[in-house]
Amino acid sequence: MRIFCLLILSLCSSLTFAQTGQIKGNIKNSAGQPAESINLILKGTGQGTLTDADGDFEFKALAPGHYVLVGTGVGIKRINRAVHVKADETATLDITTEENTQELQTVEITGRRETTYKNDLSFIASKTATPIKEVPQAIAYITKEVMRDQGTFLMGDAVKNMSGVNQFTFYDDLTIRGFRMNGGSTTQLVNGLRTFSGFWKQPPVNYLERVEVIKGAASALYGNTSPGGTINRVTKKPLATPQKSLSFTTGSFNTLRTLADFTGPMNESKTLLYRLNLGYVNAQGFRNLQFDKNIIVAPSVSFLPTEKTRINFDLVFNRSNSRLDRGQSVKGNDLYSSSIRTSLNAVNDYLNEETYLITTSLNHQFTQNTSFNVAYLRTGYSEDLLEHRSSNVNAVDSAGKAIENLVARQVFVRKTKSFMDNVSLFFNHNFNTGIAEHKLVAGYDFIQSSTPKGSGQQTANGYLLKAGGAAAYNPKTPEKYVFYNYTENGVTYSIPKPNISHYDLTLQNNNMEDPSKYIYNVTANSATTPVLYKLHGLYLQEQLKIKKLQILLGLRYDTYIDKKGYTTNNEQNVTQHALLPRIGAVYSLTNHVNVYGTYTKGYNPQDPVVQSNPLSGGPFDPIRSSLSEAGLKTEWLDGRLTANVSVYKITQSNTLYSANAADRPDLMIQVGKETAKGVEFDVTGNILPNWNVIITYSYNDAKITDAGSKASDQVLVNLQKPNAPKNQGSVWTKYTFVDNLLSGFGVGLGGNFVTERNLSLNNTQTLPGYALLNGAVYYKIDKFQFQVNLNNLANKTYWVGGYDYLRLFPGAPRNFMATISYTF
Repeated sequence: MRIFCLLILSLCSSLTFAQTGQIKGNIKNSAGQPAESINLILKGTGQGTLTDADGDFEFKALAPGHYVLVGTGVGIKRINRAVHVKADETATLDITTEENTQELQTVEITGRRETTYKNDLSFIASKTATPIKEVPQAIAYITKEVMRDQGTFLMGDAVKNMSGVNQFTFYDDLTIRGFRMNGGSTTQLVNGLRTFSGFWKQPPVNYLERVEVIKGAASALYGNTSPGGTINRVTKKPLATPQKSLSFTTGSFNTLRTLADFTGPMNESKTLLYRLNLGYVNAQGFRNLQFDKNIIVAPSVSFLPTEKTRINFDLVFNRSNSRLDRGQSVKGNDLYSSSIRTSLNAVNDYLNEETYLITTSLNHQFTQNTSFNVAYLRTGYSEDLLEHRSSNVNAVDSAGKAIENLVARQVFVRKTKSFMDNVSLFFNHNFNTGIAEHKLVAGYDFIQSSTPKGSGQQTANGYLLKAGGAAAYNPKTPEKYVFYNYTENGVTYSIPKPNISHYDLTLQNNNMEDPSKYIYNVTANSATTPVLYKLHGLYLQEQLKIKKLQILLGLRYDTYIDKKGYTTNNEQNVTQHALLPRIGAVYSLTNHVNVYGTYTKGYNPQDPVVQSNPLSGGPFDPIRSSLSEAGLKTEWLDGRLTANVSVYKITQSNTLYSANAADRPDLMIQVGKETAKGVEFDVTGNILPNWNVIITYSYNDAKITDAGSKASDQVLVNLQKPNAPKNQGSVWTKYTFVDNLLSGFGVGLGGNFVTERNLSLNNTQTLPGYALLNGAVYYKIDKFQFQVNLNNLANKTYWVGGYDYLRLFPGAPRNFMATISYTF
């Protein structure tokens, strides 16, 4: 009897097993790419799963019957799909998601899963997750995929892919539409929060998801910003799917680079996610005596306790050891009279920097239509410097005449620290009134930047005096100075002896020097003067959509407080106010073509050091600017490719000029006007899934139209602004073979060009234009990829920017970088 019962149970079990079915499927987004980490459940069964990296999912051992598949994910409309399961059969589903911008996260807390050159959304342009094609302002961006394929490690190499963005020097120093913007300013953004970086070194990009630029002033959302544009660095965020990668790079200039990127869930429920980016770089550079060692640690943690609450923590720490490179000097007006490798450093110079950025952010969704966001970013920077550098003039003979072969040098010894805090909180609320859709943003910003007491600098320069000490040379009283014999071209003559040995462009005398022998003076400047300023900003923004028309209205009120005489007994507040409007409109001509127009106002307070100087004549009103822009934003090839064009005009006024008062050399007056007019064109995306392309071009007529009352400055009127080429552009394309014979191979080819540029501190000296050609080859096998990047293939001699012919910033000669990476 027992055996009979067991046989019956076994038979029933077999019949039950035989009568089960399964569901398999794939989910893609609207661009045809795999939709990863979509949360799927079979309604009423308690069974659930997530789509994998290819968008695939599966439910096994299902009893025959009718089911409802429900899917949810960030930025997509809810999936509801009825499916019938038959015994011993597999029901197959192919699903394409629909975008739902109302459900998109309003801040970037969890990472993007896109893996192409194209980026669809912008968070910073409107503080809502808005498709770029619906933002009434030009936005340029470079994704991590572009930077990876081009072997990019520093910011300057990334921005060459953007229209209207050009290097001013080879520091963290750029012009955007002709207006200078650098790392020393406090108008950069990281994840949409205000920050700064050390001026002397370009930030690394290995921990970045993308780099983006809002063209024109972004003051209506972020307060004082550059009129040309604002750079935002978006850090990589955690993903719910485990991914790990390692890469090793070596190549020209004794470069060694090791990078790591790890991400994934930290618990089974995937409510705690992490990402860790690590980097070590040791490179000599192509210039004499230059080197750069970097250690980068960038962890990120996201906590998603509920579907409505997201918390994120980010840290970026960068320690850099290098020498400060002040550029190349040449003889007279001959650009080619010295090697582009020429630098004026001593062997024992050093620049040690540490930078950290700590960010904490919270996003809470009260309802489907209402959310609250708060974020805090703390930035810290320290600098320890010893440098032998140009005095910005040539050495002189006894008559005070310049000796072109000798560059006068000076020495800086400096220690300084700077800090910045930014608290940002805002509400998003979406609602409808009739046929109109509304997105409302209301927020408050607090920004504080300080250089505390404790920074200091000593400077050694000038010529030795017989009575002791050093001073600038006066040819009317040569008897006061020490002289020595100098030999040039076989001729020996007596010239004033410098406090710091001159740099001989013929001898290239980069020696080990003894800084203890120099005569120093304590120097106060913008890097060492204690400074504290605060900014309080209130803003309101409305995005109104009526069928094909979208209107953006924004208004911000800022109160800027500068502590004049900070850390002294005579501290007092200098308060300025600014009311900043923004209006824009987007109209959809077709599903793939939008036309837009915008008008914004911007401002920048004057330099706090100038404001604090009691002899300058301040306080001064902020620098004012305005932007008028119109353009087209289009999508092609089922959304894989975008082509945008913009036409703009920027004006800036209230620039400070010297009052030219002989008895008051520090006195300033507020005059002047600058205008930039231009056209920009950008193409980005995929012609085919295996064929990527970027094409950019810009024409920028950026001139000083009013140079003030000084007769000597009138020569600047109608001259193109410094280091701002009238024409520039770039192209880059990568093709990956998919046929069996060449499967795994890829090739990349591209280049960039700029036309002639004016220098910033010499009205007659210019830099020639240049065009560069770059290439790359790739081979991927399983989880390994081998990559070789070849840069400046024609070995062109060129300069990315400069101040004058004693401070030129040359670009790198022909070089290569070889990378092997492993993804697992």
